[in-house]
Amino acid sequence: MALTLDDFDYPLPPELIAQAPLPRRTDSRLLHVAEPLADLHFADLPALLRPDDLLVFNDTRVLHARLFGVKDSGGRVEVMIERPLDEHEALAQIRASKSPKAGTRLRLEDALDVDVLGRAGDFFHLRFPPHAPLVTLLERHGRLPLPPYIERAAGEADESRYQTVYARHPGSVAAPTAGLHFDDALLAQLAAQGVRSATVTLNVGAGTYQPVRVQDLTQHRMHTEAYHVPDATVAAIDTARATGGRVICVGTTSLRALESAARDGSLRAGQAESDLFILPGYQFRVADALITNFHLPKSTLLMLVSAFAGMDTLRSAYAHAVAQRYRFFSYGDAMFLTRKPA
Repeated sequence: MALTLDDFDYPLPPELIAQAPLPRRTDSRLLHVAEPLADLHFADLPALLRPDDLLVFNDTRVLHARLFGVKDSGGRVEVMIERPLDEHEALAQIRASKSPKAGTRLRLEDALDVDVLGRAGDFFHLRFPPHAPLVTLLERHGRLPLPPYIERAAGEADESRYQTVYARHPGSVAAPTAGLHFDDALLAQLAAQGVRSATVTLNVGAGTYQPVRVQDLTQHRMHTEAYHVPDATVAAIDTARATGGRVICVGTTSLRALESAARDGSLRAGQAESDLFILPGYQFRVADALITNFHLPKSTLLMLVSAFAGMDTLRSAYAHAVAQRYRFFSYGDAMFLTRKPA
């Protein structure tokens, strides 16, 4: 029987949606999805790992991707950068009472004159001023984009807490949130016990928040996201396999990058675009375990983790998390999943 969107729904009390981070990154809870389920804290993660395990992190950095301003006609606009295209151009979502046409000029944050070049699917193609690189202009004038389910504006604390401590490459409009639970002390502790680490880069686009609008999931088309898998990460995965270690993805973005790079059956280093849509029945090629936050009902990320751990396992874990008052979504708690046997 074909899966439908309703198969990935679950009841979630609104008060369980975390609106702010806890005082320390490792204060979050960690649900170990095993038999039986175990309620832990994220600081307990080292007990779940062993020497020669390999943690794969997404080292993308969140851009100051939200800008407010006006059209040359005077109408107000809100711009959310989807992705930089080069040093001066980007694709973006625009909220306005009337969509701007090609040739329109936007005045953003009372500082940037930005030209609308046209449309690219659901996004607008924008050209920013040439006097500085786009990323520099965004960092100088833009605002940190918190997810739409966080019902407040970004504050000073979010500037650090909505970035991972290992963020390196600017390009995302949403954080790889499973990584928000790691601090430098925990990373050092894991390294000291022989747990290895490697990185990929997947730039998370605003499309990650787009709802699935079809009941028949075979009709859904995933947004695309740029990723890079370095040669060193492929080598680290080969080493982990050779020494009996597990490949543990920190976040669905790391998993998606690796699985995208292995779509032809073998993992290859390089840069590409991913539109990989993972549903139950997908055969995973790289990841053995996954650290991830709790995902929105009816989301493609919930479908991915259901494919990874099994739908019945995920339903039980989410019901337990709701009953035990775990905190959900970007600033919420985490879970540790092992891949369902093929």
